[in-house]
Amino acid sequence: MASALRRLVLGNTRVAACPASKLPAFASFSSASQSNEEKKPKTGILLLNLGGPEKLDDVHDFLLRLFSDRDLIPLPFQSRLAPIIAKRRTPKIQKQYHEIGGGSPILRWTEKQASGMVEILNKISPETGPHKFYVGFRYAHPLTEDAIDQMEKDGIEHAVAFTQYPQYSCSTTGSSLNAIFRHVNAKKGSPMRWTAVDRWPTHSGLTKAFANNIRQALEKFPEDKRDEVVILFSAHSLPMEVVERGDSYPHEVAATVHRVMEELQFSHPYRLVWQSKVGPKQWLSPQTDKAIESLCKRGQRNMLIVPIAFTSDHIETLYELDIEYIHELGTKCGAETILRAESLNDNPVFIQALADIVSAHLKSGETASRQLSLRCPMCTNATCGAMRDMFSS
Repeated sequence: MASALRRLVLGNTRVAACPASKLPAFASFSSASQSNEEKKPKTGILLLNLGGPEKLDDVHDFLLRLFSDRDLIPLPFQSRLAPIIAKRRTPKIQKQYHEIGGGSPILRWTEKQASGMVEILNKISPETGPHKFYVGFRYAHPLTEDAIDQMEKDGIEHAVAFTQYPQYSCSTTGSSLNAIFRHVNAKKGSPMRWTAVDRWPTHSGLTKAFANNIRQALEKFPEDKRDEVVILFSAHSLPMEVVERGDSYPHEVAATVHRVMEELQFSHPYRLVWQSKVGPKQWLSPQTDKAIESLCKRGQRNMLIVPIAFTSDHIETLYELDIEYIHELGTKCGAETILRAESLNDNPVFIQALADIVSAHLKSGETASRQLSLRCPMCTNATCGAMRDMFSS
């Protein structure tokens, strides 16, 4: 596990956050370094995520890909505006990555998680092995398209698109699955059989891992204040225009929160809040920073922040939550103690859950969840329909 929460003492305010990318040492798990390398892999698990720039020089290209993705951020004249926005935002975002160590740790954590997952899979599901993991990021290397090409070169028979967003959204998992469809379609098909694990918001291993981390964090509060702690589950926000099309993300995040609180026997008051709003349009609310400010004004100054929609540390946890909200805002609004529960990272309960999810999927014979077959009622993206046909056939 990552090291204990670090604590900063600022005047009368105590704030704490997880350490910035203190990763255990491990080898780079490239396609050639996994177990069973002497045998041809049978099942390839493609772990899908947004990704992040590993170094400051990668930030511009990361932002350009992000703002060019109409599934994530639909813009007028997107091909013209995306380069302009990326160029303007690069210096600011580079500064943020500099403050968390010079780059995102998401690739290293994903490889660590995937390596543990495959090791377990080869033991509990030998009939579908050997298994091999691949990382497919949407906006950073290794890109999804490159990973697919490598899977085909390796002779993978069964390709499992395994989203690392537990809660489905057309803007995240949907965008990654659309990218797979477009790449396969451009190649006139694929020699691999494709299936998808497209959501897993209430899996027992996921909710137990979150609950364990919350229990550990609560022990860090002063004993006389522990029962007063308000738990704020913070998830990446979503524009209301996406929600109003029928995106299932808000409901699935809420389902995760409810299951976690069931694990905790509803021990503390809690709320679901939303972070990372961009631009002037209306997004899901209440916003995490506004919730912290309002709670402080009402005298509730002991809070635990739980990143409920993220499976590892990256800029939204290490910078936005730890620095902007817990360190800076917590001090400004007069909080007594604000802590953040550790991210899942190399949590063994979580890594076991990843293996269990894939094993159950392989044994089920299903191509995807029943939910994936249903487009949002107000969907206007034709690719979404074609992608669903691909994974349901």
